[in-house]
Amino acid sequence: MPDQPEAVLDPALAAAPDPAPYDALLLLSFGGPEGPDEVVPFLQNVTRGRGIPEERLKEVGRHYFLFDGISPINEQNRTLLDALRKDFAEQGLGGAAGLPVYWGNRNWAPYLTDTLREITRAGHRRVAVLATSAYASYSGCRQYRENLAESIGLLRAEGLEPPRVDKLRHYFNHPGFVRPMVEGVLRSLAELPDEVRAGAHLAFTTHSIPTTAADTSGPVEAHGDGGAYVAQHLDVARLIADAVRGATGVADRPWQLVYQSRSGAPHIPWLEPDICDHLEALHGAGAPAVVMVPIGFVSDHMEVLYDLDTEATAKAAELGLPVARSATVGADPRFAAAVRELLLERAATERGAVVRPCALGALGPSHDLCPVGCCPARAPKPAAAGADSPYA
Repeated sequence: MPDQPEAVLDPALAAAPDPAPYDALLLLSFGGPEGPDEVVPFLQNVTRGRGIPEERLKEVGRHYFLFDGISPINEQNRTLLDALRKDFAEQGLGGAAGLPVYWGNRNWAPYLTDTLREITRAGHRRVAVLATSAYASYSGCRQYRENLAESIGLLRAEGLEPPRVDKLRHYFNHPGFVRPMVEGVLRSLAELPDEVRAGAHLAFTTHSIPTTAADTSGPVEAHGDGGAYVAQHLDVARLIADAVRGATGVADRPWQLVYQSRSGAPHIPWLEPDICDHLEALHGAGAPAVVMVPIGFVSDHMEVLYDLDTEATAKAAELGLPVARSATVGADPRFAAAVRELLLERAATERGAVVRPCALGALGPSHDLCPVGCCPARAPKPAAAGADSPYA
C-alpha cells in the first residue's frame, strides 16, 4: 500500500511517548449477552423506550440462540484490552506498568456507568475514550457521547466528580486499521479455488443505517447524500481495493460498498443494497466468486457471524457462488499500536503541540472534537466530549 506523507506516526511522538494530560484509557463498546438467559434482557436494554414486546424480542434474538445465546463481542473486547495493555507497557506509555485501561459497555456488563464510577474512585482526572466504532454516525459516535454524558450526570447525582472524558477521533483510515484488513482480503482470495480467484469481486460490507441518519452523519459541512458515513466507508474501500490490486496484479477487480444487518420498520428507507441482494445480482451477472469484506466492523461480533458467515454464506451456497469472508481487525497488534498513536496525537494536541495526524486516503484525519451539529439525534440529548458538551 503506497503511503501518503501523513501515514506514519510523527517521529517526535514515537520517540517520547507521553500520554499527559491523560491518566487512563476507556474502551467504550456496545456489549452483548453471554448466555441464553441474557439475550432478552440485553435486547430490552438495546430497545429501551420503544415498547417492543418480549415475544418480539425473542424472535429478534433468534440468531443469538443459534450461538448458545453468546455474543462474541465481550470476549473480543477482553482480548483487545489485553492487546492494548501489552502494547502500552511494552512501549512505555504510562510507565513500566502501562497506562491504565478500562472497559465499559452501552448495553451490557460491564456497564459504562459502573466503569466510570470505578475510574472516578481510582482518582483519574482526564480519560481518553476509544469507541469500538471507526466511522461517523449517530449510533457509532454521538450516541456514545450521549452515554458518557448520561453516566457523568448519574455519578454527579451520587456526589462524585467524574473525570473529563475526550473521545479519540475516528480511525477508519488509520494504517493500523486498514492494513490488517488488506491482508485479510489477500488471505481470503487465496482460499478461493484457483479458477475463480482472479475474477473474484470484493463486496465491502457495513451496517446499514436509515438514509436520514447517513445523510446527517459527520460535521454539518459533510451532510448530504450519504454524509460522512458513506464517504468514509468508500474511502476505506478504495484504499483496500487499490492495495489488493497492487498485491495481486489483477487490475480490473470489481468492488462495491454494500450493507447488512438492517433493522427497523420496513417503510423507513435504509442504505442499500443488502449483501444478500448483492450476491444475487452478482451471480446473475456472471461473477465467478466474491470476497465479503466487513470494513464496518472492528471485530467478528454477531452481525458478522450471523449476517455474513451464516445468512449471506447460505445465500451464496444456494446460488452456487463461491464466497469467502475476510477477517476484521480484532486485536491485531497493529490496531493496538494505532490506538496508542491516536492517544499520543491527541495528548500532544491537548498540550498545545503541532501534530501531524496519521491517516491514509483522500479524506485525511478526522476531527478531534465533534463540532456542533455533528451526527445529530432526532431528539437532542446532552453529549460529552464535543464542542456542544455541557461538561468541561
